[in-house]
Amino acid sequence: MAHWLVKSEPDECGIDDFAARPDGTIPWDGVRNYQARNFLAKMAPGDEVFLYHSSCKRIGVAGIIRVMRAAYPDPLQFEPESSYYDPKSPPDKPRWQAVDMQFVEKFDDVVPLQTLKAQPELSDLPLVRRGARLSVMPVSDGEWRHILSLVNGRNIG
Repeated sequence: MAHWLVKSEPDECGIDDFAARPDGTIPWDGVRNYQARNFLAKMAPGDEVFLYHSSCKRIGVAGIIRVMRAAYPDPLQFEPESSYYDPKSPPDKPRWQAVDMQFVEKFDDVVPLQTLKAQPELSDLPLVRRGARLSVMPVSDGEWRHILSLVNGRNIG
């Protein structure tokens, strides 16, 4: 099982959206960065994912979601009325991928970006590096455990 972090604005697709559908899935679509797309393509059912809220008042890791369906062609790339439409993406060789995710846990409070940046154990995490703007990124097992240890005072070994 791999671990990941995805970023979204909470009013677009946040942890509360997932919590409202605990037994359902939500497509993680609309990713239009090639490196982030490549990471989506590597996700597998069962992988756990931190959901990071950005562009909001309380920026940080808000909870955990799980990959339920591996990468498939993002249907929004073919919908002309979608803001994620890509006229250069042919249906027989689509450029963009989506995965389906499901709710696991909402944290009592977000783990703020400032806290994450202050952790030497997370110095290799793309999220805390200057200029890193990826919306999908891998998280090592050690980074995953360390971030979990920051949630609500958990003691993770």
